[in-house]
Amino acid sequence: MDSSALFGLVGSELAPRDVLLAIAIAAAAGVVRGVTGFGAAMVMAPPLALLLGPALAVPIVLLLEAFAAAPMMPQASRQARWHVLVPVLAGAALCVPLGVLMLTSLDPQVTRRVIALVVLGFSVVLLAGLRWSGKYRPVTGMALGGLGGTMLGATSIGGPPVILYLLAGPDDAATTRATLTLYVALSASLGLAALAWQGAIPWTAGGLGLAMAPLFMLGVVFGGRVFARLSEQRFRRVTIWLMLAVSAWVLVA
Repeated sequence: MDSSALFGLVGSELAPRDVLLAIAIAAAAGVVRGVTGFGAAMVMAPPLALLLGPALAVPIVLLLEAFAAAPMMPQASRQARWHVLVPVLAGAALCVPLGVLMLTSLDPQVTRRVIALVVLGFSVVLLAGLRWSGKYRPVTGMALGGLGGTMLGATSIGGPPVILYLLAGPDDAATTRATLTLYVALSASLGLAALAWQGAIPWTAGGLGLAMAPLFMLGVVFGGRVFARLSEQRFRRVTIWLMLAVSAWVLVA
Protein backbone atom coordinates (compact mmCIF):
# COMPACT_ATOMS: atom_id res chain seq x y z
CA MET A 1 0.00 0.00 0.00
CA ASP A 2 1.52 3.34 -1.07
CA SER A 3 1.41 6.42 1.15
CA SER A 4 -1.45 8.10 -0.71
CA ALA A 5 -3.65 5.01 -0.39
CA LEU A 6 -2.67 4.64 3.27
CA PHE A 7 -3.58 8.20 4.22
CA GLY A 8 -6.71 8.02 2.08
CA LEU A 9 -7.78 4.96 4.08
CA VAL A 10 -7.54 6.72 7.43
CA GLY A 11 -8.91 10.04 6.20
CA SER A 12 -7.61 13.55 6.70
CA GLU A 13 -8.33 13.82 10.44
CA LEU A 14 -4.92 12.49 11.47
CA ALA A 15 -1.47 13.84 10.69
CA PRO A 16 0.73 11.48 8.61
CA ARG A 17 3.25 11.40 11.47
CA ASP A 18 0.56 10.16 13.89
CA VAL A 19 -0.54 7.45 11.46
CA LEU A 20 3.02 6.16 11.03
CA LEU A 21 3.62 6.23 14.79
CA ALA A 22 0.41 4.28 15.39
CA ILE A 23 1.49 1.63 12.87
CA ALA A 24 4.91 1.34 14.53
CA ILE A 25 3.26 0.93 17.94
CA ALA A 26 1.04 -1.83 16.52
CA ALA A 27 4.06 -3.65 15.07
CA ALA A 28 5.85 -3.61 18.43
CA ALA A 29 2.69 -4.80 20.21
CA GLY A 30 2.35 -7.63 17.69
CA VAL A 31 5.85 -8.90 18.53
CA VAL A 32 4.97 -8.86 22.23
CA ARG A 33 1.73 -10.73 21.54
CA GLY A 34 3.53 -13.36 19.48
CA VAL A 35 6.13 -14.05 22.15
CA THR A 36 4.11 -13.84 25.35
CA GLY A 37 0.57 -14.72 24.22
CA PHE A 38 -0.76 -11.60 25.93
CA GLY A 39 0.19 -7.99 26.41
CA ALA A 40 -0.64 -6.48 23.01
CA ALA A 41 -3.41 -4.27 24.38
CA MET A 42 -1.30 -3.28 27.37
CA VAL A 43 1.58 -2.25 25.11
CA MET A 44 -0.65 -0.44 22.58
CA ALA A 45 -3.35 1.22 24.65
CA PRO A 46 -1.36 3.77 26.72
CA PRO A 47 0.68 5.30 23.85
CA LEU A 48 -2.27 5.19 21.43
CA ALA A 49 -4.49 6.89 24.02
CA LEU A 50 -1.88 9.62 24.32
CA LEU A 51 -1.36 9.88 20.55
CA LEU A 52 -4.94 9.56 19.30
CA GLY A 53 -7.16 10.01 22.36
CA PRO A 54 -9.03 7.21 24.19
CA ALA A 55 -12.19 7.44 22.05
CA LEU A 56 -10.17 6.44 18.97
CA ALA A 57 -7.55 4.24 20.66
CA VAL A 58 -9.99 1.89 22.43
CA PRO A 59 -11.91 0.65 19.35
CA ILE A 60 -8.65 0.32 17.36
CA VAL A 61 -7.05 -1.86 20.05
CA LEU A 62 -10.19 -4.03 20.27
CA LEU A 63 -10.28 -4.42 16.47
CA LEU A 64 -6.66 -5.55 16.37
CA GLU A 65 -7.05 -7.91 19.34
CA ALA A 66 -10.08 -9.60 17.77
CA PHE A 67 -8.33 -9.75 14.39
CA ALA A 68 -5.16 -11.30 15.80
CA ALA A 69 -6.99 -13.98 17.76
CA ALA A 70 -9.30 -15.06 14.91
CA PRO A 71 -6.87 -17.52 13.21
CA MET A 72 -6.25 -19.25 16.55
CA MET A 73 -9.94 -19.68 17.40
CA PRO A 74 -10.54 -23.20 15.96
CA GLN A 75 -7.66 -24.83 17.83
CA ALA A 76 -8.24 -22.76 20.97
CA SER A 77 -11.90 -23.73 21.07
CA ARG A 78 -10.89 -27.41 21.19
CA GLN A 79 -8.36 -26.94 24.00
CA ALA A 80 -10.04 -24.31 26.19
CA ARG A 81 -11.82 -24.99 29.49
CA TRP A 82 -15.33 -23.91 28.51
CA HIS A 83 -16.77 -24.52 31.96
CA VAL A 84 -14.28 -21.95 33.28
CA LEU A 85 -14.63 -19.56 30.35
CA VAL A 86 -18.42 -19.30 30.09
CA PRO A 87 -19.03 -17.63 33.50
CA VAL A 88 -16.17 -15.20 32.82
CA LEU A 89 -17.66 -14.23 29.45
CA ALA A 90 -21.13 -13.93 30.97
CA GLY A 91 -19.84 -11.44 33.53
CA ALA A 92 -17.99 -9.54 30.81
CA ALA A 93 -21.08 -9.37 28.58
CA LEU A 94 -23.09 -7.85 31.42
CA CYS A 95 -20.49 -5.21 32.29
CA VAL A 96 -18.90 -4.17 28.97
CA PRO A 97 -21.72 -1.63 28.35
CA LEU A 98 -20.90 0.00 31.70
CA GLY A 99 -17.30 0.42 30.58
CA VAL A 100 -18.40 1.89 27.24
CA LEU A 101 -20.59 4.37 29.12
CA MET A 102 -17.53 5.39 31.13
CA LEU A 103 -15.46 5.78 27.95
CA THR A 104 -18.04 8.03 26.32
CA SER A 105 -18.79 10.13 29.41
CA LEU A 106 -15.44 10.59 31.17
CA ASP A 107 -12.99 13.34 30.29
CA PRO A 108 -10.41 11.96 27.79
CA GLN A 109 -7.53 13.05 30.02
CA VAL A 110 -9.02 11.08 32.92
CA THR A 111 -9.56 8.01 30.73
CA ARG A 112 -6.00 8.19 29.39
CA ARG A 113 -4.62 8.18 32.91
CA VAL A 114 -6.93 5.35 33.95
CA ILE A 115 -5.57 3.27 31.05
CA ALA A 116 -2.00 4.00 32.15
CA LEU A 117 -2.81 3.18 35.79
CA VAL A 118 -4.39 -0.17 34.83
CA VAL A 119 -1.26 -1.19 32.91
CA LEU A 120 1.03 0.14 35.64
CA GLY A 121 -0.82 -1.74 38.39
CA PHE A 122 -0.95 -5.02 36.47
CA SER A 123 2.75 -4.77 35.59
CA VAL A 124 3.64 -4.35 39.26
CA VAL A 125 1.49 -7.37 40.17
CA LEU A 126 3.26 -9.50 37.55
CA LEU A 127 6.71 -8.36 38.66
CA ALA A 128 5.85 -9.13 42.27
CA GLY A 129 4.75 -12.65 41.29
CA LEU A 130 1.35 -12.28 42.94
CA ARG A 131 -1.29 -14.81 41.87
CA TRP A 132 -4.94 -15.52 42.47
CA SER A 133 -5.10 -18.24 45.13
CA GLY A 134 -8.76 -19.24 44.94
CA LYS A 135 -10.45 -22.02 42.98
CA TYR A 136 -12.35 -21.88 39.70
CA ARG A 137 -15.92 -21.10 40.74
CA PRO A 138 -18.74 -19.80 38.51
CA VAL A 139 -19.50 -16.89 40.85
CA THR A 140 -15.83 -15.91 41.03
CA GLY A 141 -15.52 -16.21 37.26
CA MET A 142 -18.56 -13.99 36.69
CA ALA A 143 -17.29 -11.38 39.15
CA LEU A 144 -13.83 -11.21 37.62
CA GLY A 145 -15.31 -11.30 34.12
CA GLY A 146 -17.54 -8.38 35.09
CA LEU A 147 -14.52 -6.42 36.32
CA GLY A 148 -12.62 -7.28 33.16
CA GLY A 149 -15.60 -6.34 30.98
CA THR A 150 -15.93 -2.94 32.62
CA MET A 151 -12.20 -2.33 32.15
CA LEU A 152 -12.42 -3.55 28.55
CA GLY A 153 -15.23 -1.20 27.57
CA ALA A 154 -13.58 1.80 29.22
CA THR A 155 -9.92 1.20 28.38
CA SER A 156 -9.67 -1.75 25.89
CA ILE A 157 -7.67 -3.63 28.59
CA GLY A 158 -9.90 -6.28 30.12
CA GLY A 159 -7.34 -9.03 30.54
CA PRO A 160 -5.55 -8.41 33.87
CA PRO A 161 -8.08 -9.86 36.35
CA VAL A 162 -8.90 -12.80 34.07
CA ILE A 163 -5.23 -13.51 33.30
CA LEU A 164 -4.41 -13.67 37.01
CA TYR A 165 -7.44 -15.91 37.61
CA LEU A 166 -6.58 -18.38 34.84
CA LEU A 167 -2.85 -18.50 35.55
CA ALA A 168 -3.57 -19.64 39.10
CA GLY A 169 -5.48 -22.72 37.97
CA PRO A 170 -4.30 -26.32 37.60
CA ASP A 171 -4.34 -26.36 33.77
CA ASP A 172 -1.17 -26.73 31.72
CA ALA A 173 0.25 -23.81 29.75
CA ALA A 174 -1.35 -24.84 26.42
CA THR A 175 -4.83 -25.11 27.94
CA THR A 176 -4.49 -21.82 29.80
CA ARG A 177 -3.21 -20.08 26.66
CA ALA A 178 -6.17 -21.46 24.66
CA THR A 179 -8.68 -20.29 27.26
CA LEU A 180 -7.05 -16.85 27.34
CA THR A 181 -7.05 -16.67 23.54
CA LEU A 182 -10.78 -17.29 23.43
CA TYR A 183 -11.42 -14.81 26.22
CA VAL A 184 -9.44 -12.08 24.44
CA ALA A 185 -11.13 -12.67 21.08
CA LEU A 186 -14.68 -13.01 22.38
CA SER A 187 -14.45 -10.20 24.93
CA ALA A 188 -12.96 -7.89 22.28
CA SER A 189 -15.92 -8.76 20.05
CA LEU A 190 -18.29 -7.95 22.92
CA GLY A 191 -16.53 -4.63 23.40
CA LEU A 192 -16.79 -3.78 19.72
CA ALA A 193 -20.48 -4.70 19.66
CA ALA A 194 -21.16 -2.46 22.68
CA LEU A 195 -19.20 0.42 21.12
CA ALA A 196 -21.09 0.00 17.85
CA TRP A 197 -24.42 -0.04 19.70
CA GLN A 198 -23.48 3.27 21.32
CA GLY A 199 -22.30 4.69 18.00
CA ALA A 200 -18.83 5.06 19.50
CA ILE A 201 -16.71 3.60 16.68
CA PRO A 202 -15.60 6.48 14.45
CA TRP A 203 -14.91 5.75 10.78
CA THR A 204 -11.29 6.75 11.36
CA ALA A 205 -10.91 3.81 13.79
CA GLY A 206 -11.84 1.30 11.09
CA GLY A 207 -9.51 2.82 8.52
CA LEU A 208 -6.58 3.18 10.87
CA GLY A 209 -7.19 -0.30 12.29
CA LEU A 210 -6.96 -1.74 8.76
CA ALA A 211 -3.78 0.22 8.11
CA MET A 212 -2.22 -1.08 11.34
CA ALA A 213 -3.32 -4.71 10.94
CA PRO A 214 -0.69 -5.98 8.44
CA LEU A 215 2.35 -4.96 10.50
CA PHE A 216 0.59 -5.99 13.70
CA MET A 217 0.08 -9.49 12.29
CA LEU A 218 3.63 -9.61 10.94
CA GLY A 219 4.77 -8.74 14.44
CA VAL A 220 2.69 -11.60 15.86
CA VAL A 221 4.25 -14.06 13.39
CA PHE A 222 7.77 -12.75 14.06
CA GLY A 223 7.16 -12.88 17.81
CA GLY A 224 6.01 -16.49 17.52
CA ARG A 225 9.30 -17.37 15.85
CA VAL A 226 11.27 -15.46 18.46
CA PHE A 227 9.35 -17.38 21.14
CA ALA A 228 10.82 -20.63 19.79
CA ARG A 229 14.39 -19.30 20.11
CA LEU A 230 14.48 -17.13 23.23
CA SER A 231 13.71 -17.59 26.88
CA GLU A 232 10.01 -16.80 27.36
CA GLN A 233 10.56 -15.85 31.00
CA ARG A 234 13.26 -13.34 30.13
CA PHE A 235 11.19 -11.78 27.36
CA ARG A 236 8.12 -11.59 29.60
CA ARG A 237 10.16 -9.70 32.19
CA VAL A 238 11.47 -7.30 29.55
CA THR A 239 7.91 -6.82 28.30
CA ILE A 240 6.63 -6.09 31.80
CA TRP A 241 9.34 -3.49 32.34
CA LEU A 242 8.44 -1.98 28.96
CA MET A 243 4.77 -1.76 29.99
CA LEU A 244 5.81 -0.16 33.28
CA ALA A 245 7.94 2.45 31.52
CA VAL A 246 5.36 3.29 28.84
CA SER A 247 2.45 3.54 31.27
CA ALA A 248 4.45 5.69 33.69
CA TRP A 249 5.43 8.00 30.83
CA VAL A 250 1.81 8.29 29.63
CA LEU A 251 0.68 8.93 33.19
CA VAL A 252 2.88 11.99 33.58
CA ALA A 253 2.78 13.25 29.97
